[in-house]
Amino acid sequence: MGIWSRFRTVITSVCTCGGGNNSFYSGNHHEGLGPMSCMGVRLRIQDHHVVIDNGILQVTLSKPDGLVTGVRYNGLDNILEVLNHEGNRGYWDVVWSALDDSGRKGVFEVIKGTSFKVIVETEEQVEVSFSRPWDPSLRGKVAPINIDKRFVLLRGSSGFYSYAIYEHLGSEEWQAFSLGETRIAFKLRKDKFHYMAVADDRRRYMPLPEDRLPGRAQPLAYQEAVSLVNPVVPAFKGEVDDKYQYTCENRNLMVHGWISNDPPVGFWQITPSNEFRTGGPLKQNLCSHVGPTCLAVFVGAHYAGDDLVPKFGQGEPWKKVFGPVFMYLNSTMCGQDPLTLWDDAKRQMTVEVESWPYSFPASRDFPKSHDRGNVRGRLLVRDRYIHKDEIPANGAYVGLAPPGDVGSWQRECKDYQFWSEADGRGDFCIKNIRGGEYNLYGWVPGFIGDYRYHVPITITPGCDIYVGDLVYEPPRDGPTLWEIGIPDRSAAEFHVPDPNPNYINPLFLNNPNSNFRQYGLWERYAELYPHQDLVFTIGESDYRKHWFYAQVPRRKQDNSYEGTTWQIKFKLQNLQRAIYKLRIALAGASLAEVQVRVNDPNKPRPVFTTGLIGRDNAVARLGIHGLYWLYNIDISGSLLVEGENTIYLKQPRNQSPFQGIMYDYIRLEGPPC
Repeated sequence: MGIWSRFRTVITSVCTCGGGNNSFYSGNHHEGLGPMSCMGVRLRIQDHHVVIDNGILQVTLSKPDGLVTGVRYNGLDNILEVLNHEGNRGYWDVVWSALDDSGRKGVFEVIKGTSFKVIVETEEQVEVSFSRPWDPSLRGKVAPINIDKRFVLLRGSSGFYSYAIYEHLGSEEWQAFSLGETRIAFKLRKDKFHYMAVADDRRRYMPLPEDRLPGRAQPLAYQEAVSLVNPVVPAFKGEVDDKYQYTCENRNLMVHGWISNDPPVGFWQITPSNEFRTGGPLKQNLCSHVGPTCLAVFVGAHYAGDDLVPKFGQGEPWKKVFGPVFMYLNSTMCGQDPLTLWDDAKRQMTVEVESWPYSFPASRDFPKSHDRGNVRGRLLVRDRYIHKDEIPANGAYVGLAPPGDVGSWQRECKDYQFWSEADGRGDFCIKNIRGGEYNLYGWVPGFIGDYRYHVPITITPGCDIYVGDLVYEPPRDGPTLWEIGIPDRSAAEFHVPDPNPNYINPLFLNNPNSNFRQYGLWERYAELYPHQDLVFTIGESDYRKHWFYAQVPRRKQDNSYEGTTWQIKFKLQNLQRAIYKLRIALAGASLAEVQVRVNDPNKPRPVFTTGLIGRDNAVARLGIHGLYWLYNIDISGSLLVEGENTIYLKQPRNQSPFQGIMYDYIRLEGPPC
């Protein structure tokens, strides 16, 4: 049976159980409701479980653990994987390491409550708490944080919410630790949920989890990637499956999930705010992937490394609220295309975003709208070598994050951040900011570097702060002599090669927004440049065709690797014995180094070296950027010659094929004029 007939079964049964008579049944508490939605919310407390029911869906949680063991909806007794044990269906988890001599490193822990409490119980809302306090007797056994997990079900809502309060107390008894990851995970029924949607151009029928097992899959260069050699559905044969193919930047990761065809049901995670995620709008996180697995990641080191792992000293006070996140369920009438549930999920995402900050969470640690503030203003760019007048920062990202150095927001991972995108005039409005002291940061597509407003901003309840016109002066010493790429913190504009035919995910074929997500593209460098490295000639070469997307080691015939040296050839006229400025913006780095030499590739000491930098692993994880790095390098005119010149960019690290550099933008400036 082919893939389409295998998954797109014609549904002939009557599919109205809990689904109402709407063409889309979302039963949302913000909109019109189905016939059963008038029922109030009911709570049943059993010996080992807690059941919350509003007539649209029913959520079962273990007591006192607070694990989601069942979700009943639209005729499915449980949308979660019933073949898994109860602790592996829906749960909060952490990965943590002790920062002392206890030896506890990289510990994965499913958060299990030890105390259950009803917080709110009315016909309009039920909110329950599953808490797990920490004390010194638990040292080395569980993460040293108090955790209070909350679950909320509202009248008429076709979904449920979850959030959690984490706290590390300011007492010397509280162990120092690092928090490598925390998230909510759901494992859906693999016999039902086969279609996944992460974005409009990344949605498809997915392989089955069995397809990754030995005998059905061939392991590739790292454990997350496999080649499907004998899948259950033959149409998937020859594809590569890798969960990193479906990662998203925070700014685009608002809704994702899965669809079942029989019955036609969607399960979606909607994250209406990024304020509690770490690393700012460009931070990339896992979301949905083969399982079928659905994740909401709040803290994680992917595409960043240790820089995005928060570390807490002994007795360092810290508290943070993660969420709420909305687990939304929807369905269609019989005979309608179940895949249209994705469009409904996007509409519901808009409803949730417009409802933020929610009014219903009962915890005092979640401030409501009246307890928050706004910041408004306008960002302009001043670069006299481009335009004599100030330029509106169209499309700039402007945000508030904890006080720090210029650009520190992308490595900030303990507290909250609030971001907005400027319009064509450079106007921005950052809304619903928690109280506290912040710096205002920004970056502007088309310009290198980072902006930071020199005055700290204090947010108080109900404040509406207007900062007026702010002016960003990006790094600039002289006129542009030449440039390579687009300063947008991504290597996407460079040459992404066609994939090896043996390593293809068809979803990304002819998809310019995601072509870099194909497995094994790093291996194509040695095929394109088997003997000599890349040479880019200013005025002749086209960075879209001739600048490889990542500077990686070259694989040799004996399967070892060697460092690579790229060349930029350019001509200079009217050479001055003054300082020229080379600006190199990196979109990512993974245990790599860039050494810069001018007109002499064999000179023992480079003009400049970054040293060993980066742990974003973006090449292996099929990304197009990691963390952003900017280097401003003085080039003495005495190193240059009238006429033909060459800049050599050497990446010498070669223990792994994934040790590489992704360039964002390179510019050579002449002396000031």
